[in-house]
Amino acid sequence: MTRQYSRADDLIHQFDTVLRTLVPRAAQPSRPSPATDEIQDESLDDEQRRHAAGLMRINHTGEVCAQALYQGQGLTAKLPEVRGQMEEAAQEEVDHLAWCDARLQELDGRTSLLNPLFYAASFGIGAVAGAVGDRVSLGFVAATEEQVGRHLDEHMEKLPPGDRRSRAVLRQMAIDEAHHAHQALEAGGARFPAPVKVGMTLMSKVMTKSVYRL
Repeated sequence: MTRQYSRADDLIHQFDTVLRTLVPRAAQPSRPSPATDEIQDESLDDEQRRHAAGLMRINHTGEVCAQALYQGQGLTAKLPEVRGQMEEAAQEEVDHLAWCDARLQELDGRTSLLNPLFYAASFGIGAVAGAVGDRVSLGFVAATEEQVGRHLDEHMEKLPPGDRRSRAVLRQMAIDEAHHAHQALEAGGARFPAPVKVGMTLMSKVMTKSVYRL
């Protein structure tokens, strides 16, 4: 017999998701990190380590935003299958969140102080997109994931050459994000026009510039 969840159950689940997203080391991945024991860094000096930590902090915050976006969209999505797709993608984003968090610890870095702010903003955007309609919501996922994929490619180039473990994490993340974008379009997501994507790029630059150090 399938249990029917109450509104209170949903609120508890939502609150638990917020905590697991924002509290360092709270996210539990369903897959092991691509930075396996067989992958070892070359020697990194202090400046290279700080730079790598800054880049991984940006990627961690990106995953915080992704969790909030999917949570907001899932809350207002019209069709059950769309909500299910959001939940499936969100679980893979939990993996990314935990992998980035673990890598930050290895680099003696920390998560961004601005994460709560970006979480709240992304949740609101996701909820609005879902309320407008599933086609727009899925299109927003596709456009966001395409943009994230470009950031990941850039970061793999910017990482210190000897930082093999961070690069392994970002490589698998890029594969997953491309899959999410493809799924969203296949499910009927709208292809956003160039001006909208330019606006999204400008907003992402605000995040990356601020989070690199904060």
